[in-house]
Amino acid sequence: MVTSAVFAGLAAGLLAALLHFAFVQNLILLGEEYETGAMVHFGGLIAHDHDATEPMTHDHDAAEPAAPDAEAPAGAEAGHEHHHHAADEDGSPLQRNALTVLFFVVTYASYGLILAAGFGLADSFGKTIGLREGLLWGIAGFVAFQLAPAMGLEPELPGTMAADLAARQLWWWGTALATLAGLALIGYGKGVPAYGAAILLLALPHIIGAPELEGYSGVAPPELAAAFAARGLGVGLLVWATLGALTGHLWSRSATV
Repeated sequence: MVTSAVFAGLAAGLLAALLHFAFVQNLILLGEEYETGAMVHFGGLIAHDHDATEPMTHDHDAAEPAAPDAEAPAGAEAGHEHHHHAADEDGSPLQRNALTVLFFVVTYASYGLILAAGFGLADSFGKTIGLREGLLWGIAGFVAFQLAPAMGLEPELPGTMAADLAARQLWWWGTALATLAGLALIGYGKGVPAYGAAILLLALPHIIGAPELEGYSGVAPPELAAAFAARGLGVGLLVWATLGALTGHLWSRSATV
């Protein structure tokens, strides 16, 4: 179980880091320019004592699928995409990028352990898990930890505003758990009561509603925030599918040994 999860998580984490650097990091760096005041929406460049390649402190990253923390999915990551860059203003870009890779590897290895534990539970009920089933589980993980929470708490770009942290964390975890339970009932439940409970669980967090701001504000352009959210969710889907398929494949191979 641990071996399957660790190897699959390592591969998925490296893929997540690669896609993050290719499609998302430039948006985060640009968002940080607006957040620090180096750039102003409709105002152009008003200060430039650093460039977009320099590290800046902000807890935001695009593909990380974890709960909101002190600064950020969903986010991560978060449903709300929640993102952690530990490098400070004196750190180097290399240090920041290395910590980003490490963060993704640790995060997806942890999710791989959760998947493997779920595979073990399913196996105890006589359900066979292989590559195809693992792929479906991975997509379900993306829906539960990223897509469903993002319907209420969109991935947060630096320079955008967010509601109260504690309220966001509570809603994020409730949404992820309710969505997981609902998808499990759809996949393995039987009869109308199971499907009815699944629909209720999937809808309940959104009926309650995510925490909202009293008004809308922020220094980053909305077009930039939209691109960040779209790319973050796209990367998350691909990485979760890869994680699920690899974990399922390695699980099935270990079961036949």
